[in-house]
Amino acid sequence: MRTALLVIDVQQALCEGEYAMFDAAGVIARINAVSSQARAQGLPVIFVQHDEPEPPLLLDSPGWQLATGMDVQPGDIRVRKTTPDAFNATDLQAQLAQRGIERLIVCGMQSEYCVDTTVRRALALKYHVVLLADAHTSMDNEAITARQIIAHHNVTFRHMSSFGPRIKVLPVAQLQL
Repeated sequence: MRTALLVIDVQQALCEGEYAMFDAAGVIARINAVSSQARAQGLPVIFVQHDEPEPPLLLDSPGWQLATGMDVQPGDIRVRKTTPDAFNATDLQAQLAQRGIERLIVCGMQSEYCVDTTVRRALALKYHVVLLADAHTSMDNEAITARQIIAHHNVTFRHMSSFGPRIKVLPVAQLQL
């Protein structure tokens, strides 16, 4: 089954300062490990970047750039988006179809927004999905902590079967490309 790694919104503004995600450095290190393995096996690595009409994620601004420490290679694919859904009004699906991709390994930021929405859309589009349990993250909100948000999404997706192909939720160490 042709596989691609989809790295969602690991952008500088989400890794430092007011909008810093929980364990951003650890998540980046785990994503780098997986992306290195993916490239070594000839799998596409796709970086999705979120655009907003103003800072901190204003197109081409310092906060919009991929996070410091991300291992990005010239052959990697980039997709810009303006909604939580990486498929909506982007060329992501065309990029995947062109490469015959049927399985997505998903990681990135922010668990309850862009990661959640993109995973659900991928399932609805009949992709097989692996969510890397320790390579997506969020930040505390008024109701619950980032750790709780991450754990909630891991449990929710682990038990989701209504889209057909069952999603797998695995830590990076258990991933088999």
